[in-house]
Amino acid sequence: MKNFDHLQLDGRLLQLLLTVMEERSVTRAAERLDMTQSAVSHALDKLRLIVDDPLFVKSGRGISPTVRAEALAQHARSLLEDMRRFVSAASFDPARLQRTISIAANDLQRDLLLPRLLNLLQAEAPGVSLRVLPSGIPTVEMLRSDECDLVITPRPPDGSDIVQKRLFADHYRVFYDAGCRAAPASLDDYLAAEHVTVGYTPPRMLDIDDFLAGQGVRRRISAWLPGFAGIAPFVQGSSRLATLPGLLASNLLAGLASCAPPLTCPDMPMYLVWHQRHRHDPLHIWLRQRLEQVTQQALAAQLPG
Repeated sequence: MKNFDHLQLDGRLLQLLLTVMEERSVTRAAERLDMTQSAVSHALDKLRLIVDDPLFVKSGRGISPTVRAEALAQHARSLLEDMRRFVSAASFDPARLQRTISIAANDLQRDLLLPRLLNLLQAEAPGVSLRVLPSGIPTVEMLRSDECDLVITPRPPDGSDIVQKRLFADHYRVFYDAGCRAAPASLDDYLAAEHVTVGYTPPRMLDIDDFLAGQGVRRRISAWLPGFAGIAPFVQGSSRLATLPGLLASNLLAGLASCAPPLTCPDMPMYLVWHQRHRHDPLHIWLRQRLEQVTQQALAAQLPG
């Protein structure tokens, strides 16, 4: 579009490009942007004319970005970040904020922290909404691509542009159904049982499973689940054991008994992770401070008495 006035290119078009890129679907992008599918398609057509490129092509049941779209996405992220900095250069006022905040977390962190966080955020910023993404095995690209604002994880992704801060540490416990068995009295008793654990995709074990394997502790794993939320039904009504973070006792594994492992195990650290471009962003600083605040509240609520 040779005569196109670049001043007509706005942040909404750039965000739309990135959202379609991440979702690989016009329909899902429309849902995420709270737009109609036809409105997203119309905006994409406008962008195609501007850059003289199809941007996306059909690929199976979805769409894939062209090489040109991939390159433009990098520029779009940079431009959007400059826009955010331009706006946040003025005094930051949460009460005027209208934004969806995306946080990647597993089901332990999600249930323990994020309901409290949303309540706190909306008390100060009624226009804020929260989008929770499964963290699984978090990648650097999740943060570089603006797919999420923060990641909460025991295993921060490795990248020179990634910042991390330790939130807390949890102790591992052995969970079991007290109606079906007693706590394992010894390491031999522990090893004689069947075990249930979590395995992520792509294949990766929990830190505790890697640690036990490294100590030569060979257990009989009878089931691998994709998250903590599925563990309890596999333990209830059986003699199986599950060695998992102790904080799960307050929610997802509340119906099970637990005891200390029959050997010394390391704690499980939990980290807050973000991209360095957000280090000095007032909105992001506010978000991180509030998450640290609710973390302290959540941990205090676990203390007896």
